[in-house]
Amino acid sequence: MKPNSGTLVINIMNGGKAEAYEGIYQCTARNERGAAISNNIVIRPSRSPLWTKEKLEPNQVREGDSLVLHCRPPVGLPPPIIFWMDNAFQRLPQSERVSQGLNGDLYFSNVQPEDTREDYICYARFNHTQTIQQKQPISVKVLSTKPVTERQPVLLTPTGSTSNKVELRGNVLLLECIAAGLPTPVIRWIKEGGELPANRTFFENFKKTLKIIDVSEADSGNYKCIARNILGSTHHVISVTVKAAPYWITAPRNLVLSPGEDGMLICRANGNPKPHISWLTNGVPIAIAPEDPSRKVDGDTIIFSDVQERSSAVYQCNASNEYGYLLANAFVNVLAEPPRILTPASKLYQVIANTPALLDCAYFGSPKPEIEWFKGVKGSILRGNEYVFHDNGTLEIPVAQKDSTGTYTCVARNKLGKIQNEVQLEVKDPTMIIKQPEYKVIQRAGQVSFECTIKHDPTLIPTVIWLKDNGELPDDERFLVGKDNLTIMNVTDKDDGTYTCIINTTLDSVSASAVLTVVAAPPTPAIIYARPNPPFDLELTGQLERSIELSWIPGDENNSPITNFVIEYEDGLHEPGVWHYQTEVPGTQTTVQLKLSPYVNYSFRVIAVNEIGRSQPSEPSEQYLTKAANPDENPSNVQGIGSEPDNLVITWESLKGFQSNGPGLQYKVSWRQKDFDDEWTSVIVANVSKYIVSGTPTFVPYEIKVQALNDLGYAPEPSEVIGHSGEDLPMVAPSNVQVHVLNSTLAKVHWDPVPLKTVRGHLQGYKVYYWKVQSLSRRSRRHVEKKILTFRGNKTFGMLPGLEPYSSYKLNVRVVNGKGEGPASPDKVFKTPEGVPSSPSFLKITNPTLDSLTLEWGSPTHPNGVLTSYILKFQPINNTHELGPLVEIRIPANESSLILKNLNYSTRYKFYFNAQTSVGSGSQITEEAVTIMDEAGILRPAVGAGKVQPLYPRIRNVTTAAAETYANISWEYEGPDHASFYVEYGVAGSKEDWKKEIVNGSRSFFVLKGLTPGTAYKVRVGAEGLSGFKSSEDVFETGPAMASRQVDIATQGWFIGLMCAVALLILILLIVCFIRRNKGGKYPVKEKEDAHADPEIQPMKEDDGTFGEYSDAEDHKPLKKGSRTPSDRTVKKEDSDDSLVDYGEGVNGQFNEDGSFIGQYSGKKEKEPVEGNESSEAPSPVNAMNSFV
Repeated sequence: MKPNSGTLVINIMNGGKAEAYEGIYQCTARNERGAAISNNIVIRPSRSPLWTKEKLEPNQVREGDSLVLHCRPPVGLPPPIIFWMDNAFQRLPQSERVSQGLNGDLYFSNVQPEDTREDYICYARFNHTQTIQQKQPISVKVLSTKPVTERQPVLLTPTGSTSNKVELRGNVLLLECIAAGLPTPVIRWIKEGGELPANRTFFENFKKTLKIIDVSEADSGNYKCIARNILGSTHHVISVTVKAAPYWITAPRNLVLSPGEDGMLICRANGNPKPHISWLTNGVPIAIAPEDPSRKVDGDTIIFSDVQERSSAVYQCNASNEYGYLLANAFVNVLAEPPRILTPASKLYQVIANTPALLDCAYFGSPKPEIEWFKGVKGSILRGNEYVFHDNGTLEIPVAQKDSTGTYTCVARNKLGKIQNEVQLEVKDPTMIIKQPEYKVIQRAGQVSFECTIKHDPTLIPTVIWLKDNGELPDDERFLVGKDNLTIMNVTDKDDGTYTCIINTTLDSVSASAVLTVVAAPPTPAIIYARPNPPFDLELTGQLERSIELSWIPGDENNSPITNFVIEYEDGLHEPGVWHYQTEVPGTQTTVQLKLSPYVNYSFRVIAVNEIGRSQPSEPSEQYLTKAANPDENPSNVQGIGSEPDNLVITWESLKGFQSNGPGLQYKVSWRQKDFDDEWTSVIVANVSKYIVSGTPTFVPYEIKVQALNDLGYAPEPSEVIGHSGEDLPMVAPSNVQVHVLNSTLAKVHWDPVPLKTVRGHLQGYKVYYWKVQSLSRRSRRHVEKKILTFRGNKTFGMLPGLEPYSSYKLNVRVVNGKGEGPASPDKVFKTPEGVPSSPSFLKITNPTLDSLTLEWGSPTHPNGVLTSYILKFQPINNTHELGPLVEIRIPANESSLILKNLNYSTRYKFYFNAQTSVGSGSQITEEAVTIMDEAGILRPAVGAGKVQPLYPRIRNVTTAAAETYANISWEYEGPDHASFYVEYGVAGSKEDWKKEIVNGSRSFFVLKGLTPGTAYKVRVGAEGLSGFKSSEDVFETGPAMASRQVDIATQGWFIGLMCAVALLILILLIVCFIRRNKGGKYPVKEKEDAHADPEIQPMKEDDGTFGEYSDAEDHKPLKKGSRTPSDRTVKKEDSDDSLVDYGEGVNGQFNEDGSFIGQYSGKKEKEPVEGNESSEAPSPVNAMNSFV
């Protein structure tokens, strides 16, 4: 045994046999307080025996038959690993037809000629002794037969129709079925009465082996393997029973008691069969140990009462069944100690503002001291949500502020004494980078500077460190580190990278990074920005139960800095193939500490993000399976709502996926009647989300809680919620219903509330049903739909709007709960007073004459009372839409028509008509009508008061179509024939007098000429001889002035072609002349040209001018002012003064006689040439082109 240690070392390297040390060992540690013992440790030497000698006969088998080659390896410790090879040490190929069984035998479902060989060799590898044993080679000869007989499946292993299998909880269950047959059978597995467990089921050996990992009691049952080929099928049922070695539910824990105190040790375990619990004290069974009157053994619990110091001992709990045992030590220490504080006095704690502060107060004492914290010398005890008090005495301030600075006192006291200790807390301002380095692109040989300006607590001394690509800066004098910047001189390609400034103080650290991209001197190609390449080389380190560290190498950022990394995880146990978001970190970070949940098979991947987008995910990391644990949380959204009057439906949101923290997720549902039951009623249900409690009283409150548990234990104690059993319809109706009519359309209803006990549910409000019985004015009953108004809550009154005046109504009131409505109160009758009537249903004006009109009307649809009269008002309208004096007539209510006389002829009247009750006048209806004109067509003078002038003719729909310097005005006229019109116009907004133009004849259009381009004009039309009669004004705007487009003739194709033709003719003539001259003859060229002028080359002549001049390439002059178009392309000027031909420049259309737009001038029939030139401006390009056609 090692000195100062309990470790026992057995060394047989220098001699001795392992068999000599075979046996069961147990360690005992003892002092004056007791003795603790270890679990039994079994030592057995490994064995790798040789194969027994046996004579192997050659195997002769017909083609298509089955065959089993037995291995029968020697029994070793641990058991050997079996495999089949040939003489060349090559593994024999296996398939659905040929495979190795779990016992090591080689099975042939049917043999083929290629199976013939003499070197089938079974090998047994003993890993512990690092030896391999070889069986004698087995010979197989296949006898070919034609034809080969096909066979239906027969099971080679297991034999018979049923078998049994026992496996321990948590182990791997392996079930095997190998069948013979031709063709080769296919194996399928099912579980009778259930499903194979998802995520834990695997098929091996070409589906001949069913593998279920981490088995539990729920995996017990009958498993059927079915072998099938085209000739039939066979099956075998394996009855699986899952037993369990003992496992802890609650292991005993050390107990510290003071004299006179009570306590207990609890030892709870489970297993199948249920384990037996036995207790030992100081390694001796408690039954034969010295008696202690302060302890009492009660099954799995030892109860201590009024303990004394002699009761100190080490207790062992042993839980065992036929499959194993558990042993745990628990030290019961009885001592009396006054409080001691172990934290040094006046310890100084310094933290950064807005971060947690943890002030220690490590203590010891028996009985366990109570800890209190005070701030300041005379401060009060600290309480409230802003502090967290830990069981170990530590005071936590979750978010420390500047005002949290000060002295804190920890006081520990028990019945033996009291002690206190002071600690100091200082809260510092956080260090911040107020100007971070920025991304830079610099050319080679340039200079670049990164700024890093900080702000920090004046009592802290910061240190600034610059890094390049997370390493030290190069040892190069080109790198100049200033107080708050880094400058790089004469930049080279090697300087490309990420630069990070890190500011460290004794309490915090901040950093910021920027990327430097070095580019070639201009010209440089455009930088291509793209998504980053995916990270690679993911590595998991620091594996703990609830955390792990993940690191990676970033991919190429493709000229856009990586801003952050997104980490995702996959749970291969619960949701394989589904990736979930875990967290994200800044782009400068390549490691992260990840929080884990129990019972999850994790794998991780990383995605890089820059301004362009997200990279493809990295390759997944290796998998990491966390251990199972008790659930950390309970179901959420627990509710209790009855669906029937005698039940309570308890619902909750089940835990999702890995929230279960382990296998066997269940829920403990507990309930009790509020303020009534003392004991909770509980049931444990499977992984569901609802439980129904039957036989409850109607609508009573219940306290409810739902706790999660799994195979390892319970979640923390859940919080309680209040629910109610089912509701029933209310029992009584509201009483003392009163109605107060406020006006003809509004009433207020009052009632007394029903007692809450009679509601029998959640009071939702009251419903008022009301309906109209009859109208008091018509005395006729008709069926009317009932109207319903709902008043939420415990209201006792409500308003009824929208009532019809002068009507009789009934109403009743009912109370409403979640189940429905209660009985109705007795019907209450009330009446509404009269109101003003609606408008008359119609007003018709018929039979117009020179001085009269007939009016007919219908009574109001809703009289809303007793009609007293009708009111008629009317007034004339003159030709300028001005209204004349208003005349009012009162008509008895029983009338339905009226003839109005003594009206003006040919006059328009407007009528206003409404009905009245005793309350007042209703809404009015309006109408207009015109008396007819005098038959002689003579205008009569106005006679009598209230008369208006006769209706004049009308000029309407004045429209304009404007160009640059002119506008076409058109209108519509209604009135006597042979009227003479005039047009008045002026600049819009100007105070100048109107300009007047007389229209020839009785035409309804006119052209205004000489207008200024780009100017707004106002225009109106009048008729001569009718004083003051004009149309309404219209406003138009002329088009903007356009520069005259001049053509450079020398660049026109037709001109170049013509000149080439002329030059060719001249060349021909010169050649002819040269030939004739060489012949000796004389040719008077000039005379001949004058006598026989060629029309193609002589100047074009006109009666009043010539067109023979043109511009060369250096003299771009426009055509002469006096040039005109040829006769076959000239547009003749119209004879009328209103013609638009004179204004053809820039105009593409003309107007017909009634002023409408009819087409383009260029489409007109050709006219004769105009004598003289009517325009002083250059010709348009169209005319210039026509001159050469």
